[in-house]
Amino acid sequence: MRIHLVPNINNPRACAAASTLAAALVSDGHAVTATADDAAACDTAIVLGEASSAELVVALGGDGTILKAAHMLAGADVPIFGVNLGRLGFLCGADGADPLASVRAVVAGSAREERRTTLRAEATQGGRQSGVHHALNEVYVGRSAGGRAVEIAVAVDGEPFATWLCDGLIIATPTGSTAYALSAGGPIIAPDLRALVVVPVGAHALGVRPVVLGPTARITVTMPESGRADACMVVDGELVPCRSTLERVEITLGAEDVRLLRVDPRSFIAITRDTFLRG
Repeated sequence: MRIHLVPNINNPRACAAASTLAAALVSDGHAVTATADDAAACDTAIVLGEASSAELVVALGGDGTILKAAHMLAGADVPIFGVNLGRLGFLCGADGADPLASVRAVVAGSAREERRTTLRAEATQGGRQSGVHHALNEVYVGRSAGGRAVEIAVAVDGEPFATWLCDGLIIATPTGSTAYALSAGGPIIAPDLRALVVVPVGAHALGVRPVVLGPTARITVTMPESGRADACMVVDGELVPCRSTLERVEITLGAEDVRLLRVDPRSFIAITRDTFLRG
């Protein structure tokens, strides 16, 4: 099997696990690859290659490393198996007690697959389309660093919905409902649902609530007040460069799902309970 390793290069445990896994999996007869940057950062003699050419991607770290792996794949139909060597690891398919045994279990066919919806965000800056971005967790549109609150107008399927003076707006997938959206007061949504969550952040109004929309919804975000339009966009925690004024963002569910593998036998309810509801 062709296996691509994606370690958290800032985590010594993840780099050590990458070295150990590479040697053992090659001994097992598998072809193991990593990007040049990851191999160099972990000082690991792994054959260089791209994630999209693999049959399995193994993310070594936490949830952020799974996001990194998903963006590397850029829609390629390759499953991701996350081994939690970080802190939260809510998306990971196994803990870090024995990464090699966990990966061998996946290779042997013992994992179950979860398909996670993604977001597609098309941005307009300076009067023209500036890029199309894809997210597993969320797209955030809000004030730039050190800037004032922004006025954000939201339309759904072309129909005006709400306008908020706020710090920003989160549009999240069910997967992202347990990330930034949760900390901003959004609901937890089971990952097998196909939906979008709209969560205002720091709105200057009483009675503001998050909204859950169906899978075909097209969300249009604009900044109608020129004096309150200094907004930027963040996709899965990564800032999209604001080279000119962000005028409009259109967000829908993405055409490609992300495939996550899990050997942890716990259900979503059990994982949610153990992660968020126990002191």
